Amino acid sequence: MPFFPQQNVLEIFQNNTSRYFPLTQFIQDVMRGESAFTPGERELMAAYVSGLNACDYCYGSHQAIAVDLDVDPNLLEAILKDIATAPIEKHLRPIFSLVQKLTLTPSKITQADIDAVLTAGWDEQAIKDAIAVCSLFNLMNRLVNGFGLEQPNQAQLAGMAQMINAKGYQATVQSAN
Repeated sequence: MPFFPQQNVLEIFQNNTSRYFPLTQFIQDVMRGESAFTPGERELMAAYVSGLNACDYCYGSHQAIAVDLDVDPNLLEAILKDIATAPIEKHLRPIFSLVQKLTLTPSKITQADIDAVLTAGWDEQAIKDAIAVCSLFNLMNRLVNGFGLEQPNQAQLAGMAQMINAKGYQATVQSAN
């Protein structure tokens, strides 16, 4: 049960728009702005970070958004189980390894982690994009868990995914006001 009256992220943002409006702009830019990664890949990263952090609300939400973007629903579980054997493109493995390390042991990131991503063919901007997604969802996981939000049911997840994928993050928040 949530610790406060807010039942979902939209309600948290609506309850204090002056605080959270800049965050909605950031979310829109990170998740739907220009990037080397598709929206589906970014949603997969968001769900992956959330899975590593055991944040059921964000894990379920972003898995549903990714699936609505035609990402294989079993892919996330495979990546969480083992990046090395997950059925993802080879060049994505170092990205997910970097995201994993930045989530679980952020002070242990080294130049070798960055070099592995560069060697896989990504440029510096792609690395910065992955870092932004990872950082954003570490923040969001703590916000959601701090409020005690529970994972929405399947119908709510599907509806939210369709709305976000049709309108975008910022417009979804603004239209709910």
